[in-house]
Amino acid sequence: MENQYRVLLYYKYVHIYDPQEFAAEHLELCNKIGLMGRIIVAKEGINGTVSGTIDQTDAYMKYMKEDTRFEDMIYKIDEADGHAFKKMKVRPRNELVTLRLEDDVNPLELTGKYLSPKEFYESMKAHDTVVIDARNDYEYDLGHFRGAIKPDINSFRELPDWIRNNKEMLEGKKILTYCTGGIRCEKFSGWLLKEGFEDVSQLHGGIVTYGKDPEVQGELWDGQCYVFDERIGVQVNQREHNVVGKDYYTGEPCERFVKCGNPDCNKHILSSEKNEHFYLRSCSHECRIHPSNRYVQEHGLSEEEVQLRLKKIEENKVTVE
Repeated sequence: MENQYRVLLYYKYVHIYDPQEFAAEHLELCNKIGLMGRIIVAKEGINGTVSGTIDQTDAYMKYMKEDTRFEDMIYKIDEADGHAFKKMKVRPRNELVTLRLEDDVNPLELTGKYLSPKEFYESMKAHDTVVIDARNDYEYDLGHFRGAIKPDINSFRELPDWIRNNKEMLEGKKILTYCTGGIRCEKFSGWLLKEGFEDVSQLHGGIVTYGKDPEVQGELWDGQCYVFDERIGVQVNQREHNVVGKDYYTGEPCERFVKCGNPDCNKHILSSEKNEHFYLRSCSHECRIHPSNRYVQEHGLSEEEVQLRLKKIEENKVTVE
């Protein structure tokens, strides 16, 4: 039986005069249709992921196509067993993707060359090419293109500084970059061109489109693709599946994400269910003993029980710092 729900992933760089007013009206629309999801609106455009029934998502796309600003917007569509979100949020922001550049890049004026999945696949195999993952570190940890560079950063806005500090790695090379749906690469590739790199290309439509392409079928991708909804990870390589994720605590193969129990930390951790419970869903000793540790609160653990668990961790001589 066909799944009756779908997830839409989309973006469009286009001028929106009043993001705050647009966001308020758009939230009302989405609630009326019955969608769940997360949408960001800025003066430079819209970026969203929403879930709903086939009828609901069709109604949303029909509405958007009737607006000349979004009539040619491309939607990546995934079937789902139910809603991929618990709420509907539409938020006005200063940027669609957070780079916080002093001299911002307008992708409508400057961006890297678009490569189809087949072109990207062929370009990755060239000896004079470097492939840069433009996502966060935890996204890379769950899955990435084979041989892709993982910048030593924690968030997208740190990427420009990392590039400037590692220019020698990229000099004289053809640069390929990719992200989940393509929106981050639109700006990042344009920024690379402004920095003086001459041969810059991006995966058009991102990883999601690459995995659906009938010709390449996600080949040369290892692991899963991290997505920002309840699914967490989706399959990309349709020909083989290699697990590249490693359990934060033991290093064993793992594709299950949790967030550190310390709300001040919130680090994404790959962890088996067993290890999540043993280590109190925390990335360090400091996070385990944090007074607001969510795992401790959720499970109603007493101070005595927490101390007993800490003792067991110490006895096992497992270093997780």
